[in-house]
Amino acid sequence: MIKINENYLELQDSYLFSTVAKKVKAFQEKNPNAKVIKLGIGDVTRPLVPEVIKAMHKAVDEMGEPETFKGYGLEQGYEFLREKISEYDYKKRGIDISIDEIFVSDGAKCDCGNIGDILGINNIVAITDPVYPVYLDTNVMAGRSGKFNKEKGHYENIVYLEAKAENNFEPDLPSKVPDMIYLCFPNNPTGTTLTKAQLKKWVDYAKENKSLILYDSAYEAFITEDDVPHSIYEIEGAKEVAIEFRSFSKTAGFTGVRCAYLIVPKELKGYTINGKEVALNGLWNRRHGTKFNGVSYIVQRGAEAIYSEEGQKQIKENINYYLQNAKIIKNGLEEAGYTCYGGVNAPYVWLKVPDGILSWDFFDRLLEKCNVVGTPGVGFGPCGEGYFRLTGFGTKENTEEAIKRIKEKMSNL
Repeated sequence: MIKINENYLELQDSYLFSTVAKKVKAFQEKNPNAKVIKLGIGDVTRPLVPEVIKAMHKAVDEMGEPETFKGYGLEQGYEFLREKISEYDYKKRGIDISIDEIFVSDGAKCDCGNIGDILGINNIVAITDPVYPVYLDTNVMAGRSGKFNKEKGHYENIVYLEAKAENNFEPDLPSKVPDMIYLCFPNNPTGTTLTKAQLKKWVDYAKENKSLILYDSAYEAFITEDDVPHSIYEIEGAKEVAIEFRSFSKTAGFTGVRCAYLIVPKELKGYTINGKEVALNGLWNRRHGTKFNGVSYIVQRGAEAIYSEEGQKQIKENINYYLQNAKIIKNGLEEAGYTCYGGVNAPYVWLKVPDGILSWDFFDRLLEKCNVVGTPGVGFGPCGEGYFRLTGFGTKENTEEAIKRIKEKMSNL
């Protein structure tokens, strides 16, 4: 008899964005002439920049010649890319990250889920609420969550760190000490950030309690304010307690190309059940080499190209384009009478739904009245109820049209 992983039975409903897609599909089938504007999922709309395309074309040509053809590459990533990452993303900020602490992958989402492979099943997990669903769902799949309490909307073994307007979306340090702490800043979904002083509290807490911070900084390229750290390693001591996840998806429009990386510092230690220290870098290297065959040469050459002078200029233009869209959304919604957060250091705007309306009901009204798609806040966790996420990743034309429709049909709802 085939046995299943029964942890999957503890997952609640379907994956958030799958549910959104199904609802939109059903609406479009009933309303085939409606022009639906999608500002829900965080997918990019701007094409890859010319420097990336040029580099990838060159790499394709190389793959067609015997002298330059590439088969299997290093699972950890080609050195030419890891050297650029080390130099431009870290050393230029005064952070010493060596190339053997960098692991190139096919996506930060995958890395956030896969990292649990090297961490014990009995670790206590803390996540912010609201939160990007992958952090929670992959720990449910692994068996760390315990049973789901429908009344509370919480899993019994998960430590929830509430982030809402009442605490300026800065979660408090937990009273119950977790072993694994997921943090994402600039935050998805709220678009909010922590200052260096605020982040230092978490690093100090992790050091004191021998906890591991899993730090998702996929949106660091959108930071505009000086006191917001681009990397957790800007905080002294963070290399002893943190793994950092980075992505080219939003930074360079690689959502469909797939390339990311994570940092596992050599100073970072985990512990056996008997308290023996073990370097997590070596464990992850072993896991990575066993289960992953590397990102394609062509894609990594494309990623390398964003670090050229022209590449940096071109991707910055796209980042500013999306930030301008976020500004259009935030300003327009505020003019329509809504309270909004985010949209300054991130491409996401987190709006307060009018009192008495549930976030899924707001989703339905927005789709029906305005033919605009967003993401219900409750899909990111119980504290997301009463909020709604819109993204700046659409085209400028669609963004302006969406806000125009909302102003006309859903102002002061």
